Amino acid sequence: MSGTVEAVVMKKRKEYSGSPVPFAFFLALFLVFLALAILSFRHPALSAVFGIVAFASVMFLPATVAINKEWEEAIILRFGKFQRLVGPGYFFKWPLAESFLKQDKRIITLDVPRQEVMTKDNISVSVDAVVFMKVVDTKDSLVNIQNLWNSVMKYAQTTMRDVVGDIELDELLARRDEVADRIAKIVERETQDWGVDIISVRLQTVELPEDMKRVIARQAEAEREKRAVIIKSEGELTAAENLEKAVRQMSNRAMYLRTLSSLEDISYDQSNTIVFAIPMDMVKGEILGLSAFAGANKATKTIQQKKEGSKD
Repeated sequence: MSGTVEAVVMKKRKEYSGSPVPFAFFLALFLVFLALAILSFRHPALSAVFGIVAFASVMFLPATVAINKEWEEAIILRFGKFQRLVGPGYFFKWPLAESFLKQDKRIITLDVPRQEVMTKDNISVSVDAVVFMKVVDTKDSLVNIQNLWNSVMKYAQTTMRDVVGDIELDELLARRDEVADRIAKIVERETQDWGVDIISVRLQTVELPEDMKRVIARQAEAEREKRAVIIKSEGELTAAENLEKAVRQMSNRAMYLRTLSSLEDISYDQSNTIVFAIPMDMVKGEILGLSAFAGANKATKTIQQKKEGSKD
């Protein structure tokens, strides 16, 4: 691994090494012809020729030097053919014979325009995205593709339309990150020969039609009502079970005392009208008790009367 890294570094240094030969050549040419023009001052015509050549040489000096910013790389083309790669800082080139093309190496953000897309379940949505990318191979980005940024943006746009068209609306809304990662992988696979690295793709906006928004709102409201009814019914079931356990442990008299305690609690406000419903079990128990008590009294009286009659 380290050997590979060192080889890449050495290759970079070799590509970046710009010889100052062009600048030195035209500078030497200027000095030589300037000296010849001075030495041949006795021959005006020849001195003028040497002076013109010296002036032309010095005019070419600025054309031999170019500068890249810290975030730029450039390729040198000699007679239209790739010659070498140059990095940040100044570099030298031969005027007329060599030209250069620069490339920005910073992370670039591309806005994918909003698209009207039909999902798999035939629902029209408006989707836009943003692509984060970076040039990793300057030569490929300039030689293999024309107008790199526009090409990547167009390809991401068509890929977004194809991917969104193959999924349903619920999946698009619930798994936006997964959909964006799928788009990024497809774009990166198809643009690997363009010298770029697709860092990530993010879906910015998924806009639904107004009628679909209303339908989703009603669906969400119904879902909330369903959960509320379920929670309420579960609470009532738990309360009923607890009351059933309490009733099993309470006698009729305890239930009667609990009822009177409840009446006492709600009788503080004199303006309230209390409708007291007595459970049939309690009424039945009281009636049976009173009937048994009355029967016992009657039997006692009958026995006493018989005893008094026998004495007479």
